[in-house]
This record gives sequence, C-alpha cells and structure tokens, in this order.
Amino acid sequence: MIDLDLVKLWDNAFYGMAIIIFLVGFWIMLTHSNLIKKIIGMNIMETAIFLFFVAIGYVQGGAAPILDQQGVSYVNPLPSALILTGIVVSVSVTAFALSLVVKLYQYYGTVDANEIAYIRRNEE
Repeated sequence: MIDLDLVKLWDNAFYGMAIIIFLVGFWIMLTHSNLIKKIIGMNIMETAIFLFFVAIGYVQGGAAPILDQQGVSYVNPLPSALILTGIVVSVSVTAFALSLVVKLYQYYGTVDANEIAYIRRNEE
C-alpha cells in the first residue's frame, strides 16, 4: 500500500522543483560578482517562475480547451499564454542586460561588479 502523503508529495513535485530552481538562481545572483553570472542567475530564476506557472495550470488527465466535451476536465490555458509573453519579455531583458554589460566592459575594462564599484569610488 502506497502512503497517501507520499502520493500528495509526488503530485506537488513541480512546485518544489520550481522553488529549488528559483533558490539556485537567487544564490547565483547573490554570491557572484561577475555580471554575466548574475544575468545567468536571473534567467534561472525566470525559468523557475515559468515552471511554477505551468504547474499551476496543469490538470491531471485534462484536455485542451478546444472542443466542447461533456464531463472532461480542461487544462487552464491562461498560464501557458502568460508564459509565452514572459519568455518574450525574458529574452528582451536578457538582451538589454547583456548590452549594458558590454558597454560597462568597454568603459571599465571588467565585468566584475566589485571592481567596477572600486573604480567608481576612486574616480571621484
């Protein structure tokens, strides 16, 4: 006999994985001073949020809400539509952040946030 709590835990594994992935991205952003690594951490956090929203919209045994069927559970299409928009925004933010890092590298000669702060302090 399978423990009912274990089944409930397994059914919510996507939420737990989204939290773990988000925390990994957050940890990368906090612990690294390299701006490229911070952008990678931000992208990991965005991916975790996308997984979380897709997991919210998922229905076990659900059908696509295209045809009107009697007695069928439907998967919520709204989170999927929001995720498509979120992916576009994520790519745009990443491209903008990378362009800023390129400009910072051209001006300061480094992509390390601590070195840039040190250089800015000594310029004044």
